[in-house]
Amino acid sequence: MPIYEFECKSCGKVFETLVLSKSEEVTCPQCGGKNLDKLISLCAISTGERFRSTSLSSSCSTCSATSCAGCKT
Repeated sequence: MPIYEFECKSCGKVFETLVLSKSEEVTCPQCGGKNLDKLISLCAISTGERFRSTSLSSSCSTCSATSCAGCKT
């Protein structure tokens, strides 16, 4: 599913939203602002009990965490 992460330039809120088409207008859920930056997000893939990142960096490839939420790389 195409879930994108945005940052509102008006209020600074960072949020994720499902965008089904390029013509769909996205607004900030906090202030309703339309001046947004699309952020670059990484994808993590679960392989059993391990998570692997799609990052080009090798720092996550050997990670044994059960979640990328606490990753500081």
